[in-house]
Amino acid sequence: MNTATHALDPHGAHAAAPTGILRWLTTTNHKDIGTMYMTFSLLMFFVGGAMILAVRAELFQPGLQLMKPEFFNQLIGVHALVMIFAALMPAATGFANWMIPLMIGAPDMALPRLNNWGFWLLPPAAILLTLPFVLALFGIGDGAVATGWTLYAPLSVQGGIGVDFAIFAIHILGVSSIMGSINIIATILNMRAPGMTLMQMPLFCWGWLVTAVLLIITLPVLAGGVTMLLTDRHFGTHFFDAAGGGDPILFQHLFWFFGHPEVYILLLPVWGLMPHVLSTFTRKPIYGHTAQVWSFIAIGVLGLVVWAHHFLTAGLPVPALLYFMYSTMSISLPLAVLFFCWIATMWRGAMSFETPMLFAVGFIVL
Repeated sequence: MNTATHALDPHGAHAAAPTGILRWLTTTNHKDIGTMYMTFSLLMFFVGGAMILAVRAELFQPGLQLMKPEFFNQLIGVHALVMIFAALMPAATGFANWMIPLMIGAPDMALPRLNNWGFWLLPPAAILLTLPFVLALFGIGDGAVATGWTLYAPLSVQGGIGVDFAIFAIHILGVSSIMGSINIIATILNMRAPGMTLMQMPLFCWGWLVTAVLLIITLPVLAGGVTMLLTDRHFGTHFFDAAGGGDPILFQHLFWFFGHPEVYILLLPVWGLMPHVLSTFTRKPIYGHTAQVWSFIAIGVLGLVVWAHHFLTAGLPVPALLYFMYSTMSISLPLAVLFFCWIATMWRGAMSFETPMLFAVGFIVL
């Protein structure tokens, strides 16, 4: 029950529902929270977009035009973290909040208060990512994280306070994503309409179910990696310091075990949305529903075991290189199933090319 609109006073009568900002702060309605996610996402999209516009302006001609190289590196690092964690992922989560209860016949998400909390962790994290820019104007620190979004050691071990801000922001963003994922899994498994089996569930819900599982598996590994980085920076440990017996390649393993599934975390909700758009604007049923479900699952599983293809020049043994090469190539098989199902959905359909359909066809061609 929505506590924002069904609050009871001590005497049992309905109290006045909160209005204005208080309503948005306390709402447990999945549509309100979905709208807040997408609004926040749009705002951060402009923030990250402004950063990369500055980068492109600097690159417009050879040489130095507008900024010092250190500031250029900071823009690249914060742009990437903002776009991934504060723009794209919240946009997908906003769609999930809006659509999943409607698609499976649920009255709301399974854990509405957790849903509200998951959103309100995002603004403080976004502030943490961008605050070092402001502090540097007052002579505090040397600006934001300048290591790129990968935070590679040993560069990040030696970086300024912007790295610490990024570490804490990643922790908060990770907690938000894990809470959202728990909510989505609980909703899908427990609140489907009577008679709706998992295999009858809409593909967007399947895309998000696999996404949520990937987030819960991989985000704690990233959290562990950046925590080890924090202790290397401030508490005398040597996890990633070769001089102290550590291994900088270990950080790459920990980071990319999250970083590669993150690609599918961003794509699976979109892949789940695609067949619905195509079916609507071709006026045909979705082709190959079951095949697409199993493709999502296969992509999720394979996406977890290919992470080291991101550092094939790091001196890994040849058998490892071969394994990561072949496992990476294997992902093209379930992905090809998805594309052929989408094309088959369009085949001989009564197509109309409204804007969503144009985007969908462009997505397939791209």
